[in-house]
Parts: sequence; C-alpha cells; structure tokens
Amino acid sequence: MRMSELYAVGEKAEIGSYTFTEEDIVRFAGRYDPQRFHIDKEAAKDTLFGSLCASGWHTTAAWMRTFLAFLKKQSIALKEKGLTAPNLGPSPGFQKLHWLRPVFAGDVVTYSVTLLSSRPLASRPGWHLNTILCEGVNQNGDPVMRFESGVLEFD
Repeated sequence: MRMSELYAVGEKAEIGSYTFTEEDIVRFAGRYDPQRFHIDKEAAKDTLFGSLCASGWHTTAAWMRTFLAFLKKQSIALKEKGLTAPNLGPSPGFQKLHWLRPVFAGDVVTYSVTLLSSRPLASRPGWHLNTILCEGVNQNGDPVMRFESGVLEFD
C-alpha cells in the first residue's frame, strides 16, 4: 500500500505528542546545542527567552521520534487488517524549516504530518517521492515548528 493510498493530498494526520522536560532539554542541548538558554536555567533568565527553552533541533528530533513511533503503530494496525504498510525509506532532505516559538520545560508539543504530493521517480521504477509538511503545536495550540520533507517510498 502506498502512502498516497492511505492519505489524500492535503490530509493532516496527528502523529503524537512529546513532553519536553527540563532534564531532556539540558541533556539534548549539552550534547548538540550548548547555548546558555538551552543548558543553564539561571543564565537563560537573562536572554530574550527569559527561561530555559529547548533547542529547535530538539523539537525537530522529537518530531522524527514521534513520526517513527506513529509509522510503527500504523504498520501493526494495517497488518492486522491484512494490509501492508508503505515501505518508506530515507529522506533526500528537507526545506523551509521554521522554529516559530520557543518550547519551554513542561510544554507538550503535538506533531502532525500532511501529505503534500506523491510522484513516481522516473529514474527508479517502483520508487515514489512523497513530500510532506511536518508541524508541531504546543498545548495552547500555538505553532512551534514547521518544515517540508521528502520521503522516499519503494516496492
């Protein structure tokens, strides 16, 4: 089954939520984005954010984690119906990445994916390129991140 058979172009699917804890924010930032507003609660008070906040890379990585968990659940549900889940492969890249609002400790971000397009690849028979819109909103419904991504799909 192809992704485009599961979702109509323009259809948004909620894929799950992720809670950002102070410990996770500091741990992620300490390894990948050690700016003071991500790693030091006291120093963060004197920045434009006014408080410890998650790295944009953290919010994006949490989207990916949530997406993979969603795909696993979807695969199991389809298998129970006697159907085969889309065989999604790597991404050839993403574009238009926007971190729209800071994510603070205690925030719960709900992620979604919207199929924007799907087309066969002429250079690789049996392969398709899906373009998806990836978004996250906080517990107040405020958008916090958005990007477009390509996802390869193959037989």
